[in-house]
Amino acid sequence: MPSILLIEDNTGIKDTTGEMLELAGYEVVTTPCGEEGIALAHQLTPDLIICDVWMPKVDGYKVLNQLKKNPLTAPIPFVFFSASTDAIHIRKGLKHGALDYLCKPFTEQELLNVVSHALHL
Repeated sequence: MPSILLIEDNTGIKDTTGEMLELAGYEVVTTPCGEEGIALAHQLTPDLIICDVWMPKVDGYKVLNQLKKNPLTAPIPFVFFSASTDAIHIRKGLKHGALDYLCKPFTEQELLNVVSHALHL
């Protein structure tokens, strides 16, 4: 069963997204903060990381930059998700090395399509 690390500071979004992924058969670990997300990525080496962009203290860009510096976590597919639909932010996320960028709100099918694509590259 593929494992997914979900980093999201909004409890409702984190819980709902985690539940969607679990019901689809994925093993999901969640955390509300970027610092803990970095630590969990090193500890668990999940098959995929889905991370909110805008979080306090350590935002998603900092999470991705830290993970890309470590040979253990650098190859893990990384997907941003954010309420920002601005093309500038989407391009910035992809430029930093994210595989994909999912705009909130998203449907369950959109989420599962992104996850399936990320895991089958």
